[in-house]
Amino acid sequence: MHDLTRGSIPKHLIQMAIPMMIGMIIQTLYFLVDLYFVGNLGGNALAGLSLAGNAMFLIFALTQILNVGTTALISHAAGRKDAKDANAVFNQSMMLASLMALVVIFLGYLGSDTYLTSISTDLATIEAGQRYLHWFLPGMALQFPLVAVSAALRGAGIVKPTMLIQTLSIIVNIILSPILIIGWGTDFPMGIAGAGLASTISVVVAVVMLCVYFVKAEKFVTFKVSLWRVDSAIIKRLLGIGLPAGGEFFLMFAYMGLIYWLIQHFGPEAQAGFGLGSRIMQSLFLPAMAIAFAAPAVAGQNFGAKQFDRVRETFFWSALMTCSLMAMLSVVCFFIPELLVQGFTDDQNVILVAATFLQIICINFIPTGIVFTCSGLFQSLGNTLPSLYSTTLRIILFVLPALLLSQMDGFNLTQLWYLSASTVVVQAVISFMLLRREFRYRLPKSEPIDERLVILK
Repeated sequence: MHDLTRGSIPKHLIQMAIPMMIGMIIQTLYFLVDLYFVGNLGGNALAGLSLAGNAMFLIFALTQILNVGTTALISHAAGRKDAKDANAVFNQSMMLASLMALVVIFLGYLGSDTYLTSISTDLATIEAGQRYLHWFLPGMALQFPLVAVSAALRGAGIVKPTMLIQTLSIIVNIILSPILIIGWGTDFPMGIAGAGLASTISVVVAVVMLCVYFVKAEKFVTFKVSLWRVDSAIIKRLLGIGLPAGGEFFLMFAYMGLIYWLIQHFGPEAQAGFGLGSRIMQSLFLPAMAIAFAAPAVAGQNFGAKQFDRVRETFFWSALMTCSLMAMLSVVCFFIPELLVQGFTDDQNVILVAATFLQIICINFIPTGIVFTCSGLFQSLGNTLPSLYSTTLRIILFVLPALLLSQMDGFNLTQLWYLSASTVVVQAVISFMLLRREFRYRLPKSEPIDERLVILK
């Protein structure tokens, strides 16, 4: 276990974020490699990848339940130096992960066709999405045990081994993508199905390596089959923190699905362009997200140790670092969006949609950094409902006007992008206000150790 209740908060954030950031940068390269080779297969393949890739938001929603709940409870236990509770939480999390993986496999193969046909009318796009999902579903299922183990380690303040293993698995994916997608060295191209298989193989590699490390090296929490019996009290604690966080990702899944549904009448080029722009945006976010993802463990251990001023300080430094990175990304996307997308497709219509999306949506990058940081602090406090409230409000503010706009003459894609960006600004304000309220109720008042923290009191 790495004790995060002593020493410099910025130093702890950076020490935890750098391994995450390296892993996420490698993951960004994987996204870009995947987009490049699939993009060369044509607009329908790229649109199919985008539609199928949106299903990952549903998987994120389910894994986030375990991820957030496990990290928060184990970080609290680590702050109290309570290894018994940490072990009980971890093994209940692994039991739930195994059950959820089986459910995803069953429902995924049963319902993927229905999902794709509900958000696209282009048969070639639907077929491409089906081929990708059918090969990637095992990898999606294995995300659950992978997340449970990673969350336990992060809650204990350990991130380097996890990030190293995930980085190695992503490198495996990068190597396999051209081999399986276009048949480099094998003369057996699988097309978009190869992208799904490459991702599944890389997840298998990550799960095996992480389990081997965990069994051999980790001491604070360990696998104990005897603790896999259903413990309703612990499951209630896990779900109480994790369900609202999972609900956020489910809302994002529905939000993305609505956009694909709204723009399907503009053709597969519009869906491909939106999917390409969204993936590039998500890739750009990864380094900033590394900071935000480090905050729950740092703040959580200090909250468990009742060092409340250090919790406030964690928010200040996390917000400063995250928003600084987002500001730089905003400048890049506003001035040179075409350079970010041109290498992935030759279709000028797809390039135009993706570049316009990035140039407009970058308005919300700094507010998104605030949302990420607030979400991390809500997790550390063990109350993720405020994040769900702000996300729900944002979706409502988007959905109703978007449906109205779609019925009007002159409806176009840029209207959706401006509407989406403006709702994130509102979400950031609401999230910050809710976090200040949460601090007042959960963190006893004391003189702040830094005058910059007065705003949070």
